[in-house]
This record gives sequence, C-alpha cells and structure tokens, in this order.
Amino acid sequence: MRPVDAPPTTDSQQTAPQGESTPPHKGEAGNLQQISRLLSELESAAVESGQATPAPIGPNDPGLRLAEARLGIAGALFTALRCKNAAAAAHSLRVAIGCSRWAVALNMPEKLRSQLEFVALLHDIGKIGVPDAVLVKPGRLTNEEIDVLESSRDLGRHILQTTGAPAPLVEAMVASAAHFDGGRQHVPLAGDQIPFVSRMLAIVDAYDSMTTDHVYRPARSRERALSELQQCAGSQFDPDLVNSFCDLFSRDQSELERDVARRWLSRLGDFEESFDWKPELVTARPGAAGGPSPFETKLIENMHDAVLFVDSQLVITRWNTGAERLTGVAASAAVGKKMLPSLLDMSDDTGKLIEDLRCPVLRSVKGGVQVIERISVMGRNGRSVAVDLHAMPVPDPKGDTLGASVLLHDASSVATLEERCQALHTEMTKDPMTQVANRAEFDRMLASFIDAHQETGLPCSLIMADIDRFKRINDTYGHQAGDAAIMTFAKLLKTSCRSGDLVARYGGEEFAVLCADCNNASAARRAEQMRKRLAETSHSELGGNPITASFGVTELQPGDTPESMLRRSDRGLLLAKDQGRNQVVQLGDGMGDAPKAKKSWWKFPVWGGAKLIETRLVTNVPIEIAVEKLRGFISDRDAKILHITENELRLQVTELIAVSGSTVRPQDFMIDMLLSQEHIERTNSSGLASGKYVQTNADVTIRPKRDRDRRQKDVSEQARRLLGSLKSYLMAKETSADPPKAEPAPSEPAQA
Repeated sequence: MRPVDAPPTTDSQQTAPQGESTPPHKGEAGNLQQISRLLSELESAAVESGQATPAPIGPNDPGLRLAEARLGIAGALFTALRCKNAAAAAHSLRVAIGCSRWAVALNMPEKLRSQLEFVALLHDIGKIGVPDAVLVKPGRLTNEEIDVLESSRDLGRHILQTTGAPAPLVEAMVASAAHFDGGRQHVPLAGDQIPFVSRMLAIVDAYDSMTTDHVYRPARSRERALSELQQCAGSQFDPDLVNSFCDLFSRDQSELERDVARRWLSRLGDFEESFDWKPELVTARPGAAGGPSPFETKLIENMHDAVLFVDSQLVITRWNTGAERLTGVAASAAVGKKMLPSLLDMSDDTGKLIEDLRCPVLRSVKGGVQVIERISVMGRNGRSVAVDLHAMPVPDPKGDTLGASVLLHDASSVATLEERCQALHTEMTKDPMTQVANRAEFDRMLASFIDAHQETGLPCSLIMADIDRFKRINDTYGHQAGDAAIMTFAKLLKTSCRSGDLVARYGGEEFAVLCADCNNASAARRAEQMRKRLAETSHSELGGNPITASFGVTELQPGDTPESMLRRSDRGLLLAKDQGRNQVVQLGDGMGDAPKAKKSWWKFPVWGGAKLIETRLVTNVPIEIAVEKLRGFISDRDAKILHITENELRLQVTELIAVSGSTVRPQDFMIDMLLSQEHIERTNSSGLASGKYVQTNADVTIRPKRDRDRRQKDVSEQARRLLGSLKSYLMAKETSADPPKAEPAPSEPAQA
C-alpha cells in the first residue's frame, strides 16, 4: 500500500507530530515540585472549555453544497450517500470540517490537507451497500451483521476505484479503520504503516461518533469523549495525535472556524462556473396516496374538542363534529371558508374583538410556530364561550408550511377562576417585560428541578445565555431598541423549548433555560440551535442588523446543589465570552453511578470528625489537567482551601442538609487529598506504542468538621454525593489500589 506522507514538524504544539515515541517523564522530585506549584494556583478561578454537539444537516442545508463543491465531480457520491442515509452523510461532513480545523492548527501543507478533507468526506461511502436494518438497528448487532458492517470498507474501496479516485486516497480511506497497535484483523496495519491522514481521521471520526446521538446510545459530553480517546491512546489511536487533538480545544475556536469557512467557501464559485452546479437535491416526497385512514377519520369525528384543518391560505378543509357542537356552525357551511376571527367573532381575554391580521391561526401558518391562546368565540347559543386554541403548523419535507391543525377546547367552566388565579400567579412569577419567569421563580424551580431529577436519576441541564455587547446596542440604537432585542431573544428561547422546560430572565440581558430530562450533549445541541436562529434573525429596531448571544451549558452532576450547578453554567457562559462570543460552551460530565465504600487506607494525621469516606480516585490525564478540573470543583462549590503542602490539599466545603420538611441546615465537610502522578508501562502484542503513560492519583478522605455529626445518616449520604461530584469533575474512577508508599511529614492544621 502506498502511504500518504506526513507534514514536516515545525513546532511541537502547533504542527503535526512525526514520531511515535513517548516523551521522557520527570523524576519523582520534579513531580512533587510540579504538584506543589499547581496546587498553589488553586485559589484562582477555574477555566475549562466546551463545545456543542453539532446538529445534523437537512436536505436543504448549505453543508451539502460545501461537501459537493469540495469534492468536485465526486460530489455525486456524497449526494448518493445522503439519499441512502442522511445521518451518515451528516457525520461525514462534520468529520471533514473537524479534520480541516485540526489541519489549520497543525499548519498542514495544502496538498495533504486537501487529501485529508477528501478522505474524511467519503470515508463512509461504503455504507451505501449496507442494509438499513443494520445501520439503524437500535440493539446489539449479531456476528453476521458485524461482518456486513465491516465489509463497507471494501465496498467503499470498490466505489472509489471505479470512479477513478487516486490510489493513495483510496488506501487512506481503508486504512482509517486500522488500530495503531495492529489489533484490527480486517486491516492488518500498525504504527507508521498507517498513513498519517488515516490516523488523524480515525481520531476525529471516533470523537464525532461519541458526541452524537445514535439509536443505540445517547451522545456523550465533550470531556467524556476526550477522556475515552486518552484511554485508547497507544492501542486504537496514535498517542501523539491524541494529545495534539486534545490540545486543539484550548485554542481560540472562532479563529479556526473563520479559517475553515474561508477555505471551504472560496471553492464554491469556481465549481459552479465550471459545472453549473446547483444545491437542490432530488428527495422522495412522501404523500398520502389513499387519504386519511378510517381510523384517523373515526377518531377526529368523535373527539369532544373541536378539530379543524386549514391550508396555507387559511381555507378550512376539515371541520369535525366537535367544532359543530361548540360553535353551532355546520361542517358544510364552514369547509371552504377562511378561518378568520370574524368567522367566529373571536375576542381576546379583555373582550376586544381580534382583528383578522392578528388571527392566531394566521400567526401559526405564517410563522411556522405553535400558538396556544385562551380566546372567546361565539357559541351555538349566541353567547361568548371561552376556549383554549392550539394551532400547530404542518410542514412538508422541504420545510414549507402546508397549513395548520387547530384544536379548540371548551374552557368556559373554569375560565373565571383560572383568570383570577393566573393574574395573581403572573404578577408573582413572570417578568413584566418579557413574560418569561422572573428571577425568584427561577430560583424556586431550579431547586425543585434538581430534587426531582436526583430522585428519579434522570438527566437535567441548565443553559445560561447572555446577549453579546448589549451596552453597545443601547448606546447606538437607544434603550427602546435594547428592550426590543431582549423581548425578541426571550420569545426565541420560549419557542425553542419543550413542554416541562422553563425560560427565565435572570437579570438584564441574561436568561436561564432549565431543560427537563435532557443530558449535556442534547442541551448543548439545543443551545447551538438557539444561537444560530438568533444570529440569523434581523431586527428592524437595529437597522436590520442581527444580534448574537453566548451560551453556557451544564448537566446535573452527583452531589450538585442549585448554587454549584448555577456557578458551573455561569463559568461556561463567561468562557464563551472570553473565547470570542457567539458560541456555546458546555461544562461537566453529568450524572454517574453512586460511589461505593472502599477499604480504609488513609494513614496521615487528620483533624476534625472521624472519616466517613476514604478512597482512591484515578484519572487518565496529566496532573496539569487534573488540577484545572479541581479548580472548577473548588470554584463551583465555593470551597475554602485550608492547607497545602507539596502534594497534600485540605478543603472545607459547606453543604445544606434537610433536617425535617423544608428545614435545612449547613454542614461543613473536610476533604483531604493526596495527589500523585505516576507513569504506567504499556505495551501490546505487536510491540508497538510501548512506553510510559501518565495517570494522576487522588487519595481522598471526607469527614464532617465536627465528630458528633458523623452519626447522622443524612451526613453520610451527603458525603457520598460530595464524592460523586468530585469524581465527575476529575473524570475519575475509584480503585482499590494502595496509596503511594512515601508519606509526607505531618503538618499542623491550618487556621480556619
């Protein structure tokens, strides 16, 4: 096989690595000095980075145009893959853009970068020949199905060869499935035998797969995906390239995005002029060949609520028996007429007649959004009847609105009482300008969200959003324009939420969104959709210019309190601002398994109450990264650093514990940590990737500050939740390994 050459190395951090050797590690004395120096910086605020999970492309997405123009005449292959499996095409496009972004950071030569992008875009082309039953199967694959999936590489090789693709690119595509240690039987390559672009592609391919939702598993967080790559370094992936890829996320993402955008967009014009290329795709347009089924007709006609269908011109096409009973208008008289307020004498909650231009059904059809309102209509007895109107737009496969389904529910029996209660509730819980929840309601709901999701074990996420450069908007266009921007942003957030979510105005131009039953990756993807919609919306009050916003996303973690979850999300928001604004940053790893008790090993002098927990946490990251994550734990928990020596750390954390009913009391915990860094010798059957790999150990004990507190059951449970939170921040696992043999000299307790 002809390998693809690797680029020359000019800088160990900014260019592609050449060798496969592991750099020598420092001695034990150097490790202790390094740990001591890093621990001394723990009192500063933690800084972590995040990235939203990209959303899949649709049939009209500009990403298809980028892919086809980038591939040239081979763009037809990508179109074929898109028609076969849209998810595979979307994955290939994200992988190609990710590889291109990485190539920018490595200063990769132009020719090699183009080869990398070509191979990335078509690395899954062989899946055209894999049955859908295998590609989208939600359960575990059988051995026969695995063999079918493995054969897609050979199918891809055959497809590319028959289209005249250069041999090095074909072989690079096949070699991307090889394992670095040579353990993949279907692709017997190892180490430097694997082309450089194939080793890069394998890493980005695995990262995107882990951070994307699949039918057989949900998406993982960015931190968890990077941790998995680190664990597989040396076996499945090139360890030097894994380190380079992880370092990529510490760079300014906006700068890399601009470079990639300029590169890809610059190729569109020439391709269009030469080939008269058009981005439209020919897609199947599903339709109802035989009309509605008898089951649907029977259900609609026998519903007690009024159900009516309208087309894009608001012409009524369906009027069920419930609508006749509620309004007194027969179906024969209603069908064919326009669904306008004047037809039913619609009025708002103040009794004022609704103008035809303000029709809620019209807003649903024209705006493509659901509309839910309490209105009044003229009933069959000539009296006004309060109804709940729910209009739902009906789009076609291209996204154009075909019409709307309208549901009218008789609410007259409870309207008066509801109106009185709603007025009081709105005054107490709503922000008067935006009509979303106010700060007090958010604080109450955040605590309820956390309690409910911790009891059920379901994920729960928090999104903090802030309009970028809002002061400039006020200074340039005036405060009325600023208020309009805030109200537009609030409306966008509300329309982007699901039932059970909560949108609140946290203060000024900052908003919070509580996402029920939603993990970190899903919340980040939803925040990215909100960000894109806002950036694409023009505002007449701002001279037709758009506004942008930054987002911080986090998921509920073991042992979280409302304060710690809010601080972590706010840190993500501040990090998004620092990294260039108009982006989404996610922090945290989500809910994990409850920690189990371990055998005692702590032998150092202690102060305070008797220990409740003692265990060892192991994380497969260098000490620098572990300490950065520890910074986040200290910042979000508002912990006090009481004591630091060469490799020891003592923290005091205050937790709130329920005593009875709604009564809570503060409880102080002491956390002792003994940090050590060691290098683990690894090798494999092929003798490749042998060397020492770094891991960080944290020997932890948790105890109440006062000895009498340890007898309370709630204190022990809170200590276990505190350990779970620490594990989530460090991305660590518990182990029963013995602590380091060298014991530091005892030191006096620090003064609180």
